[in-house]
Amino acid sequence: MNISKHYDPKETEKDVYSRWEESGFFNPDTCIKEKKTSPSASPFSIVLPPPNVTGVLHTGHAMVITVEDILTRFHRMKRYRTLWLPGTDHAAIATQSKVEKMLLKEEKKSRHDLGREELLKRVNKFAEESHDTIVGQIKKLGASVDWEREAYTLDKKRNVAVNTAFKMLYDLGLIYQGIRIINWDPKGQTTVSDDEVVHEEAEGTLYTFYYEKDFPIPIATTRPETKLGDTAVAVNPTDKRYKKYIGQDFSVNFAGQPLKIKVVGDKAVDSNFGTGALGVTPAHSFTDWEIAQRHGLEMKQVINEYAKINIPNSQFSNMKVEEARKLIVEKLEREKLLIKRETVSQNIAKAERTDGIIEPLPKLQWFVAVNKEFSFPHSSLPFVKKNEKTTLKKVMTLAVKEKHISIIPRRFEKIYFHWINNLRDWCISRQIWFGHRIPAWYKNNEVFIGEEPPEKTKWEQDPDTLDTWFSSSLWTFSTLGWPEKTPDLKNYHPTTVLNTGYDILFFWVARMILMTTTVLGEIPFRYVYISGLIRDEKGRKMSKSLGNSLDPIEIADRYGTDALRMSLIIGAAPGNDVRISEEKIKAQKHFANKIWNASRFVFSTLPENKEDLEKIISHKVALVKKDKEKQKDFLKYAKDVTKEIEKFHLYLAAEKIYHYFWHTFADVIIEESKKSINEGSDEERLSAIQTLYYILTEQLKMLHPFMPFITEEIWSFIPKSKKHEDLLMVENWPVDNKHN
Repeated sequence: MNISKHYDPKETEKDVYSRWEESGFFNPDTCIKEKKTSPSASPFSIVLPPPNVTGVLHTGHAMVITVEDILTRFHRMKRYRTLWLPGTDHAAIATQSKVEKMLLKEEKKSRHDLGREELLKRVNKFAEESHDTIVGQIKKLGASVDWEREAYTLDKKRNVAVNTAFKMLYDLGLIYQGIRIINWDPKGQTTVSDDEVVHEEAEGTLYTFYYEKDFPIPIATTRPETKLGDTAVAVNPTDKRYKKYIGQDFSVNFAGQPLKIKVVGDKAVDSNFGTGALGVTPAHSFTDWEIAQRHGLEMKQVINEYAKINIPNSQFSNMKVEEARKLIVEKLEREKLLIKRETVSQNIAKAERTDGIIEPLPKLQWFVAVNKEFSFPHSSLPFVKKNEKTTLKKVMTLAVKEKHISIIPRRFEKIYFHWINNLRDWCISRQIWFGHRIPAWYKNNEVFIGEEPPEKTKWEQDPDTLDTWFSSSLWTFSTLGWPEKTPDLKNYHPTTVLNTGYDILFFWVARMILMTTTVLGEIPFRYVYISGLIRDEKGRKMSKSLGNSLDPIEIADRYGTDALRMSLIIGAAPGNDVRISEEKIKAQKHFANKIWNASRFVFSTLPENKEDLEKIISHKVALVKKDKEKQKDFLKYAKDVTKEIEKFHLYLAAEKIYHYFWHTFADVIIEESKKSINEGSDEERLSAIQTLYYILTEQLKMLHPFMPFITEEIWSFIPKSKKHEDLLMVENWPVDNKHN
């Protein structure tokens, strides 16, 4: 048998993946056609969380791809109708921002110098090139996705889905245009969603002061410049210190600016925090905006889109906020209104893509209303009736609370409910050019919602684009052909499981539940499998600044993809962060070598005469008692591993497979067999070889979802009976199948 002494992943992995692709078995339709599964078999479907077309895959992507490929390969071998659908995300802000930075650096031009059409050409070209890189990397990691069904969040089919969903929600009264406080990125000149904001801990100063000497209530803030826009002071209605002032109006002169301040009683104010009084700035704080809505307070915007003070005919006019803060503090000190200043730790909100400091600003934007009651339009969901009055928040809560969707591990359900309870209306409009353009058209005072205006002339489309999460929230069903009623939509939706990191549990998962239940009247998936973050051996988050990042593709090139995959799974309980190091990956490389060498030994024991070989590969050898016991024990172990995978305990399944192969099969069974093969009777010799052959082939099947490349390569060398498949990826799982 011509099998090399050493396994070289570089020489084999590309060839193995080509064999898989050429077979067509990534596509469930081919599996049905070639009778690897039945049209009536239970479906198993996953949509790949689409990587952003902004660069390359990182270890977090590698983890998700590994988890999903294990589940996909396992269910394919269990003869489910298995679909794993791939795609990429246009990642609007991230992609446009990257191209704009390149444009500024290389050509000293802004997007406005190029214009919308030319910039979009540049961005699309960059996205296409990045897409090709990402596809190559996904293949490198062994993903058995159906490339024939590949989707892109900004392609034509997804654009039809986006426009259709937008109109449906608009017609239900759930999408509206209005002025609310949003996250504004002064650097990127656009709104950003909560998930595109990062919080950096920094040292700040908390200033405690009076507006003026005659004002009776002291307040405290880290941003005195925003107090130029105060219209009220809120106190707890039970606070004896301030109770008598509630309802009173004051005219004050704050740092030379006249303000009208109303004292209001609001239970949201904590009497024990700071001075127990809150200066209310409705235009520049989410919390203050909500207080203002409850008490009908005036909103006064004093900071503009460029993070400068915007008060006409004022000494602060056009000042940067930092300059205005310094000047105001100097005035307070001079007028002896500053009570104290304290150094405090504070979270600075920054735009993830541009690093711009976020300014909460009131803007006219498009929103999805999460608290508004509407008549539910579908009859297919068991937890909400057709025409029942409900809210998006309630629907999103009930889908998980009543166990129609299970989050694994369950502890994340509490976090999910907490986030939903505090959910604000979702701002879905962005002031950028790359993305799905909002399907709203204007003519005079008319507004028309649709893909095209009612007639061609005089209508102007809204210049803004939609939040990337809007299109990706439709991912489970837009990828299956919706709004058309396709066979894929009927056969594979709801999808079986969604795998993602806990860092986007809310931003993506919750919005997918919101959209799918409302638009389709279905849940998007039955299980949400939460992966942890990848950390280094010291438990630190991987980052370029720490120099501890591992490039999964580089690692796969060095040690083999199978070693990388196993190192990502072993010790990776759902929801827990995973520590990974080169030492851990090297250990799995040694395991791959062990599999190769053990397989070579088994091949070396196979008889040369065809009659005995046929008996062994057909399992027609009469077994001696001890070998019967070994095969019986193996089957128990195989059933145990199967249960672990079915319970999403992939890390336990991987550990058990590892230990059985190395410490039971290689260290015990192989060693014990040598005596029977070399010194035993013909019956004992053939029984021992039969047992080695049986356990090796069945072990390769069980290893395959975890370590697909080396197992497929070894499988290609094994003498097989007619019952076996040419490709390991479509072999029967060792435990009896019940899904045909």
